[in-house]
Amino acid sequence: MSSWSKQPVIANNAPKAIGPYSVAVKAGPFLFVSGQLGLDPATGDLVSGGVAAETRQALTNLKAILEAAGCGLDAVVKTTVFLRDMGEFSTMNQVYNEFFAQNPPARSAIQAAALPRGAAVEIEAIALLPEDEG
Repeated sequence: MSSWSKQPVIANNAPKAIGPYSVAVKAGPFLFVSGQLGLDPATGDLVSGGVAAETRQALTNLKAILEAAGCGLDAVVKTTVFLRDMGEFSTMNQVYNEFFAQNPPARSAIQAAALPRGAAVEIEAIALLPEDEG
């Protein structure tokens, strides 16, 4: 039996979960971050401006959750990007590169038939926790 446990993360600077799930969960040496939409944390509404603005906000929310868990973007080892339209891949990718310019994580990108709230993009991540956390 493992001595590891799972612990939900509370991130005051990121949008609250919009369903029965945690925004992130610490489990062993990993942090699993639920898919982030381009939601404004203050209003809970999607930001305007299309896929570029939504990607920027989703990654800003992701960063806030990582920081609440005690790590940062450099700890991310894998992301999954869900796009409403794969034709917007290059636009998403340009913004994504602003956040992961150095040593980017592994990544999958998938076109989804629909995303919550009619979003253009959703991004989830797996990160390594600092050694004293895991």
